[in-house]
This record gives sequence, C-alpha cells and structure tokens, in this order.
Amino acid sequence: MNSSSSSNRQLRRRFDYVLSQCASRSSASESANLRRKATRSKSKQQQQQNVIEHQNEQNERLHFRSRSATSVAAATTTEAITAASASVNCNSPSPLCCNGMLPTAAANMLNCCCRDFNCHLNTSLGLQLRGSVESHRRSESRQSFLTESSKASQSAATPTSASQKSRSRSRSCSCDDDDDCGDSAANVVDRLKSQSGDIESNAATATQLTVSLHIDLISWALFLLAFLTRFYKLATPPNVVFDELHYGKYISHYMRNIFFFDQHPPLGKQLIAGLVSFAGYDGNYTFSRIGATYAPNVPIFWLRFLPALCGSLLAPAVYKLLLQAQLRRWAASLGGLLIVLDNALLTQSRFVLMESMLLLASTVGIACLLRFQRCSLGSLNWLCSGASAALFLACAGCVKYVGFLALALAGYLLCRHLWNLLYDATLTTRQLWLHALSRLLLFVGIPVAVYLGVFYVHLRTLHRAGPHDSIMTSAFQASLEGGLASITQGQPLAVVHGSQITLRHTHGRTCWLHSHAAVYPVRYKDQRGSSHQQQVTCYSFKDVNNWWIVKRPDRDDLVVGDQPDVIGHGDVIQLVHGITSRALNSHDVAAPMTPQCQEISCYIDYEIKMAGELLWRVEILNRQTEGDRWHAIKSEIRLIHESTGAALRFSGRQLPSWGFNQHEVVGDRDQVHQDAIWNVEEHRYTKTQDQRERERQLLSAEMIPTKRTKLSFWAKWLELQTKMFWQAKQVQSHMYSSQPHEWPLLDKGIAYWLDDGSSAQIYLLGNVLIWYMASAGLLIYAGLLIFYALRRRRLCFDISAVEWRRFLIAGDTFFVGYLMHYLPYFFVDRTLFLHNYLPAFVFKLLLLCYVLEHLEYLLRRHCNAVRGMQLVRLYRFVLLLWLFAVVGIFVKFLPLSYGSKKMSAKEIIDLRWKDTWDFILQKNYALT
Repeated sequence: MNSSSSSNRQLRRRFDYVLSQCASRSSASESANLRRKATRSKSKQQQQQNVIEHQNEQNERLHFRSRSATSVAAATTTEAITAASASVNCNSPSPLCCNGMLPTAAANMLNCCCRDFNCHLNTSLGLQLRGSVESHRRSESRQSFLTESSKASQSAATPTSASQKSRSRSRSCSCDDDDDCGDSAANVVDRLKSQSGDIESNAATATQLTVSLHIDLISWALFLLAFLTRFYKLATPPNVVFDELHYGKYISHYMRNIFFFDQHPPLGKQLIAGLVSFAGYDGNYTFSRIGATYAPNVPIFWLRFLPALCGSLLAPAVYKLLLQAQLRRWAASLGGLLIVLDNALLTQSRFVLMESMLLLASTVGIACLLRFQRCSLGSLNWLCSGASAALFLACAGCVKYVGFLALALAGYLLCRHLWNLLYDATLTTRQLWLHALSRLLLFVGIPVAVYLGVFYVHLRTLHRAGPHDSIMTSAFQASLEGGLASITQGQPLAVVHGSQITLRHTHGRTCWLHSHAAVYPVRYKDQRGSSHQQQVTCYSFKDVNNWWIVKRPDRDDLVVGDQPDVIGHGDVIQLVHGITSRALNSHDVAAPMTPQCQEISCYIDYEIKMAGELLWRVEILNRQTEGDRWHAIKSEIRLIHESTGAALRFSGRQLPSWGFNQHEVVGDRDQVHQDAIWNVEEHRYTKTQDQRERERQLLSAEMIPTKRTKLSFWAKWLELQTKMFWQAKQVQSHMYSSQPHEWPLLDKGIAYWLDDGSSAQIYLLGNVLIWYMASAGLLIYAGLLIFYALRRRRLCFDISAVEWRRFLIAGDTFFVGYLMHYLPYFFVDRTLFLHNYLPAFVFKLLLLCYVLEHLEYLLRRHCNAVRGMQLVRLYRFVLLLWLFAVVGIFVKFLPLSYGSKKMSAKEIIDLRWKDTWDFILQKNYALT
C-alpha cells in the first residue's frame, strides 16, 4: 500500500508540474518563446537523425523479419515518436518504459528498473522500437533538461525541483549502461545549469579573445619518471654497445659525407648526426668492435641523447593514445607506467639504436589518427590531426621499414572508418568523395613526400666514395667523388673493336666476368659429364683475369686503328680473354650447378671435332637514354649466344673447391632476366698486336682515367631502393638470434655488452611479469571477441552499445596492430632478434590496458550493487599488488639494463630464471 500510494503521489506531482509548466509557458516573455522554439526545433532535428540512424541499425540486424512485421513496427514507431514529441512539448516524461513497451499503469513507468538489455527482445514490437525509442528519449530528455534549467535560472519557479526529480527518474529508467548512469539526476541537472550559464556568459563575451592553457599532470609525471630512468648514467658504459657498432659508423660517415649502404631508411641516423654535429663531433672514430672504448673526443652523451629522449616521450605518448582510444584515465596512466617499467624498452632507449624513435613516431601517429577520425571534415583540428598523423607515421617508416606497418594499420583504420561512413544517410555522395580523396591525399601524399625528402638529403649529403659503394653499379660509383671516378677518369667512352673491358654484373651481387686457366672437371659429383673446357665464373674482386677484349668476328687483329670501329646495338662480336687469349664459348652442355642451363666456357680446341660456338650478339637495353652505341659504364647490355639463343647470366650459385668457390655463370634460354644484365666498368684501347706485350700491359698498366658521370636524383634513388630491397645485408648466424615464436614468452634475450674486467653486462630482457600478463591479455581479448560475436549473432547483448564500440576500437587499433607487427616475421627469411618484437609488444601492452579496464566494467555491470563494489575493490587491490610486483622485478633486473654494477657469478645465476637466458660469466664460470 505504501508503494502504491507513493507511486500515486509521484504521478500526481508530475501531472501538477505539467499543468504549472503549461501555464507558465503561456505567460512567458516573447524572447523566451523564441529561444524555446529554437531549442525545440534543434531537438526535433536531432531526434529525427537519431531515429534514422537507429532504424538503419535495427533494419540491418533484423533483415530476416517479414515485410508486414516491419511495416507494422515502423508505423508503431512513428506513432510512439509522435507521442514522445507531444510529451516533450508539454515537458512531461516519455510514456515509454525502458524495454520499449507501452506502460499499463503509471506505476510501471515510474518504477521501471529493468537493467537487462535482453528484455528488449521479448516481442517483435519491442525489438523494433528499442533503438529508435531509446535514442529519441535520451535526446529528448537532455534537451528538456537544458531548456527547463535555463528557464528555471531566469524565472526561479518553485516546481523546478520536482520536475528535475521526475525527469531524473525517467532518465535512469532509460539508461542501459553503468557509465551513463554514474551520476545522479541532481548532479546532471546542476551540470546542465552550469552549462546553460556558460552558454549565456559566452554569448555576452563573444567578442573577447580567450587563451586557455591545459596542463596534464599525469602526462608530465610519466615523462619525468621515464626521463630519470632513461638519462640516468647515460654515458655509461663508455664503450660500443651492440648495434652501436653499425649505427655509429653510419653517423661518422654522415659527418664526413662518405657514402654508406644500409638496409633501412636513413632518417634516424640523419637526426643523430645533425645533433652531434653541434656537439663538435668530427666523425673520425672508427667503431672497430663491440666493447671498444670510445675516444675522449666522442660525445657519448649526445650520441645517445636523441634515442633516450624519444624513449622518455614514449610513456606520455602511450598515455595520450589510450585516452584517444576512449580508455579511462586510470587505464591510460597504467599503460604509460608499464612503458616506464619495462626493462627491454629501457635498455633499447639508452644507446645509439633506432627502436625508440620508431616506437615514438608510430605511437604519436596512431594517436593523431584516432583524433582525426572524430573531427569534422575540413575543420582546423581535422587538418592538423590528419597532417600530424601522416607525418609521424611517415617518419616511423623512414627510421626503419617496419615503421610502414604502422602506416598500413592506419590505412586499415581509415578504410574501416570510410566503410562506416557509407551508412550515414546525412552525407551526400560529394561529401563521401571528399572524405576519401582527402584521406588519400594526406596519408599517401605526405608519406611519399617525406620519404623522398629524406633520401634527397641522404644522397646530397653522401657525395664522397666509401667502403660500401662497390655494391652499387658502375654508373653510381662514377658519380661519387674519389670512387670509381678517380680510376676511370678520362677513359674512352665508346666500346670498339679492340677495346679491353671488364664486364660487371649490373644488378644484384657485385662481381665481374672472370676466367682462368683451370678447366671444368671431366665429371661432376652427380656423375654428369662436362665439356672439360676452360672455366668462366663471376668473381667478386678486382683481378687481372677480369679483362676481356672485344673482337669483330671477321677481323684477325685486336688493335684499335686510327678510325675506331664502334660496336652498336645488334652487332655480333667475340670476347677474347685477355690473359689466356681464349674466346668466350657456350654449347648444349649442362652447367655444373644449374643443369637446366647451358655451360659457359672459354673454348679449347682438343681436336675432337667439337667446334667452338663463339659468337655473341650485343643488345643495349637502355638505348633510349644512352643511344645505340655501346658506351662504357652507362650502357646496360645483354649478351645473346648466336647459336643457341641463350643469354649470358649470373646464376647466383657458388662453385665448389674445383671452381675456387667463385660464382657460376650460365647460358639461360630465358633471356629476360635481371641477372643477365652487364655493363662495362673499366675500359681502354688495345695498342699492340703482340700478345706477349699485350699481356704485359694488362698485368702492369693502371687504368686509363675517364670522366666522372652525373646521375639524376631519380636514377640514384631508384638504384638505391633496388639494392636496399634485394641486396640487404644478411647475418648468416648469431648466437643470440631468436625465432618469432620465442618472443611472446621472452624465451631468449640478447647480450649487448660485457665488461672486460668483471661480469658487469648489459642484456636485453623485458619485464617478465609485464610480458606474460600482456600475452594473457591478448588471449583474453581474443576469447571475449569470439564470445561476444557469437552472442550478438544470437541477438544477446552482454555489454552496452557504448562499451561494444570501445571494444571494437581496441580491437581495430591494438589487436590488429599487434598482428600486423608480429605475424610478418614468420615469413621473413633472415636472422631475427628480440628487439624486432618491440613494436608488436607495445601494441600488446596497449591491448592489455583495455582488457584490464574491460574486466572491471564486466564486474560492475553483471554483479549487484553491494557484491559488485566488493569485487571491484578486490580486483583493483589485485591489480595494485601486481603493479608492485612489476616494480620489484624492474628494480631487480636494473643491473642488466644499466651495466654499471659489478656482479658476482652467484648474482648473475640468481637472475637466470629461464634456462634459455644466455647470461655471460667471466673466468669460465659455468651456468649450472
């Protein structure tokens, strides 16, 4: 009875309030009427838009419903919306309960406390009405609150409090998310009053210019904490640590403008070189070996400054990224703190290595991308966020090629966002095209421009020859100062009858066409017979046996006359080996290592009726730019055997000991092959017919100088890209290499440095508790994703729509990002190390933060009030204990991160928690 009477009193109060509000509306001033009408019109437009969006969603989900049921539900929905709009006009609560059904009594409407989202599925009508009515009532309720609050602040009418309480009950009834219902109705009303007052005050001061400064103390605290850990004893040890051996050499080459070859883009090295140039470093240190002591004039601190700074900025960058992914502040703060407390990220940030710059650029780029997707098209925030995202992602790819995986992730996110925009009926076709083209311009144009700009600076800076230029083509070398140009300066350009040349393999491995007096064995290991002719190989070093003489078949002499007989495209020639005077030959005999191809040899007449096949046709491949005449260095040619049609080709296979481990050259009937392209590198004219004199000149004479070539930026850039992708330096084997399946559980680390006088060492090893927990979080998310997908397929909604959107954002950004940065390594055919896993590990860490927050959400949603709060407190307490354990492990393994503490053998053995961790002990201590 008490409950019934209380319900009746509440209903009576609400009816009285409606009557009083209607009376007060008739006596309001004209200005208030205009303001209320404008607010009401805006509310109706918003309501109609929300109804359209939710109807589309429901139609997509319930496409299997019959047309008759859909039409009936649509009509009912229209009537319900009309009734709701009428109720808005007289400021009464909506007559619809939270499950979408019409109430049978006023008490049902006022006391509805249904919190189970699945109860909306009881009837077909309720299912059709659920999305549209809920969206309409939320929008109506918020607009009604704002209007009534504004009116109350002006008229100070007494029924306001009762109206606010009534509307609060209506709002709490329609709420289906704990996050949406976290504030009380009174707090909501107070906040809306404050917003209404702010709107009026802003209107009054619209002409004033206001500058606001926001400081995020959590972000600064994370940066300072990371800064202290990364910069502590940064110049210790004063020795070359691991890959500082390579990157230090590259930076030194930058300081002296010496060309070098690296398999990764040069942006990271350029930034460090630019910084240390201001510190007075001249680049004369050689970086001879790992563990070598730095010279006193080497600025160790400034060499390591930029990686350490980027490692310090990574923690607040992760924090901001998690906030952009709509995680709560405590979860975002936890993500930044875990970045600080991971030993692997700490170690990798303290030396001249590229990973910290790569991770920072990728993280900031993805954070800007998430912000970009929430901005309106064409706004200043939209443009700045999009340009920043494209710039940082391009910088990540220009530090290391693995950074372009983050750009690929951005492409996936952009495509998903565009796909979702196709469902937005408010967007015209023209606007959709603008969305697509603007994203294409930003996220393709900016990265391409940055990539080309970085290599333009690289090639303009490194204009002097160095130890790595031999891997480039002859034309590239001739464009460098002091390289091939100093040797070939002044040599003849046109190849003629009687030219003495060296033929270089143009693309791929650096080697020259070579022959020597040794012959092929009579039988090979597989019992195949050979021609027993003189061997022809491809030799990787400069040698006198690399010289060949070009000869016209119809001329007996080899001397260049007063009028040189120039060789052109399509001419048939013979190539005579300079030292042995035997001609290049091929015949239908299987090659020694590649039986499907023909053997290449120098012909020896054994008087066994096996005639030589010595004619070769010259095909100039780049005659569009170099003309039809055969030119030294620049002309790229293919030599086609006239008798069999086979092309002279470098097979890439190494001959056994009888071939002095040189590389095989074959005749391939498949003429179109990159390894069948050659060019003349060294060139001079034959001046004497005497063979002995000619041999003496070949043995003793230096190259006749030639002029330096000039290549365009595009030609050099294209050649360098080809070499970087196809001629990457291979590390055959390494005792600290590892496989991708060993990375998630931290089965193996890397020894970076060992002190010569003690067991102090630096060992790349992550925080075990973080790595294992992150792997568990990955599995939990995958399991929840499958569970939710199956349940939603059955129209069972275990989490709210808001949380489901957050769940998908985390999956698209973090889960897909982890897979994109991890799975490709299973298909990489080269030596890999643990630090290759760090980009994927950061995404796994981000996913862990969301999983921890989501588990708390599930506890709060699916437990009752008292028990739920107890479980949440227990959950948070367990998380706090876990965090303390993470700090403990971080501190325990700090000696292996800094390398500044001399450790005994027992201390090192105590840290060996897994048998696969290969710590190093001095004095032959055994790890047992």
